[in-house]
Amino acid sequence: MQRRTEPPFRADHVGSLLRPPALHAARERFAKGELDAEGLRAVEDEAIRDAVAMQEEIGLQAATDGEFRRTSWHMDFIYQLGGIERTDEQMQVVMRNQEGEKAFTTAGLAVRGKVHLREPIFADAFRFLASATTSAVPKLTIPSPSMVHYRAGTSAIDRTVYPDVEEFWSDLSAAYAAQIRAMADLGCRYLQLDDTSLAYLNDPAHRAQLAARGEDAEHAHIRYIKTINAALADRPEGMRITTHMCRGNYRSAWAAEGGYDFVAEALFNELDVDGFFCEFDDERSGSFAPLRFVPPGKQVVLGLVTTKTGRLEDPDDLKRRIDEASKYVPLDQLCLSPQCGFSSTVEGNALTMEEQVAKLRLIVDVAQDVWG
Repeated sequence: MQRRTEPPFRADHVGSLLRPPALHAARERFAKGELDAEGLRAVEDEAIRDAVAMQEEIGLQAATDGEFRRTSWHMDFIYQLGGIERTDEQMQVVMRNQEGEKAFTTAGLAVRGKVHLREPIFADAFRFLASATTSAVPKLTIPSPSMVHYRAGTSAIDRTVYPDVEEFWSDLSAAYAAQIRAMADLGCRYLQLDDTSLAYLNDPAHRAQLAARGEDAEHAHIRYIKTINAALADRPEGMRITTHMCRGNYRSAWAAEGGYDFVAEALFNELDVDGFFCEFDDERSGSFAPLRFVPPGKQVVLGLVTTKTGRLEDPDDLKRRIDEASKYVPLDQLCLSPQCGFSSTVEGNALTMEEQVAKLRLIVDVAQDVWG
């Protein structure tokens, strides 16, 4: 098979990378007032250059900045949207791993004005990433529009601002459409929308939580798909857009379980993206059967390599799993990646930098063996 020249690539990755020790130290000094913003940015710049060089040396065709300028994968973006405010409310998301339960705590949000794009978000970050790449396509990751609603729900929308909630959805799509156009104007041709909601909704426990707060849990995924599609309707020619759907990733813990069965038919047939990054690293992720709904022309990036631990997967096991997935989707429509990022929040998962590199290198090697 031919090497893919358009994203997503045969060997790809979700986006976030473990922050190097020097960056952690710089952030601590910045928080204490011992380092100014210019000094912090200089450390970030150097860390990003090193991360890009690592990705290119391994042989990845796309490179991210590791999300090194962010604290979390989503809230740093969402709080910059016009009309959305950070609140004092502390929101807790229950996470689980082999050691038991832990809680991811984040500040709340409220929609207190008309949602709009004040200015392009992460524009400077993308410009720097693009300047740092030599052979790889610079890839930008941002949270999906769904995440603006899923975290706090309709109750967070000021109904004096939006007496008709449909206007909120329309404005949200328009804000994202403006962001997408702005990124395209900067030369971005690989954009990823990270969306945990479309994975969480497969878990009956999460649908029950949504229903308990008055949401239409049985059809929430339909609303989210419609909103994303409206944002993508006039996307610039030449820009490839994917979505990544995981079940939570915080310090090697997860939030939801279950296969993609509940959302699969609508998701794969109706969501107007070019590729789907799907989590399939353990039994909690369900089977490949939902992939039978993937239509021709769409790529599925199989997240078979876990970022939760440093244990390196057996390449033959990965090849067998790719073969199993190809019973539902033609092999030419498949790619390989980790199941999620290595550091969705600044703290990172429980593995070393060396183990992270080994996993990325394994993905490139296996993809070469499978697809040539």
